Amino acid sequence: MNKEEMLSKVGLFAGLNRKYVKALAAVCAEREFKKGDYLMKQDESGIGLFIIIEGSVRVVKTDSSGNEVEVGHNGSGDIMGEMTVLDGASRSASVIAESPTTCLILASWEFNSFLKVHPEVALDVLPFVVKKFRETNEALVGLKNAT
Repeated sequence: MNKEEMLSKVGLFAGLNRKYVKALAAVCAEREFKKGDYLMKQDESGIGLFIIIEGSVRVVKTDSSGNEVEVGHNGSGDIMGEMTVLDGASRSASVIAESPTTCLILASWEFNSFLKVHPEVALDVLPFVVKKFRETNEALVGLKNAT
């Protein structure tokens, strides 16, 4: 599957016009991670969003006491890091490869430049981002209530 086909299957980009998907695919980089590699680390600045092509990762948060809490797993077709791309804040969690993992990476500056030229795309991706934020928030509330 090529980059364009992969992007078109990801929730964030699934509803976009094909010409936009093609343009975004052209600026994505492909990167491989070994089992145990960090794709991103909590509190570090983010360089872009990651789309898992193959493999699996676990998502962990470190609390104020230094305890690591697993908050999720992601696999093929899942997207991570889109919040940092949109708001510029540091990473809210760490992501570690559970198996050899291949990702497409869309750099923040590439995506933001694209949105400046095509602001209509922001309205198309916003519902996905809000949905993911709500899911993450609900998961964290569940973790807090479980302790």
